[in-house]
Amino acid sequence: MNWDEIQGKWKQIKGQLKEQWGELTDDELDQIDGNREQLEGKLQEKYGKTKEEARDEVDKWLSD
Repeated sequence: MNWDEIQGKWKQIKGQLKEQWGELTDDELDQIDGNREQLEGKLQEKYGKTKEEARDEVDKWLSD
């Protein structure tokens, strides 16, 4: 799946994101609203990851 598909299906995908990153709240996912950079930023904030680590995790999630 590519990021354009993610943005188009954001409401359906939020549940999968919560399974992957359980510390993200529904409100945060609503604020992210399909924006990859915001998702990566929240992963950095919530999980103490570097920008590269967050990007790598999102890439891995996309490829699964």
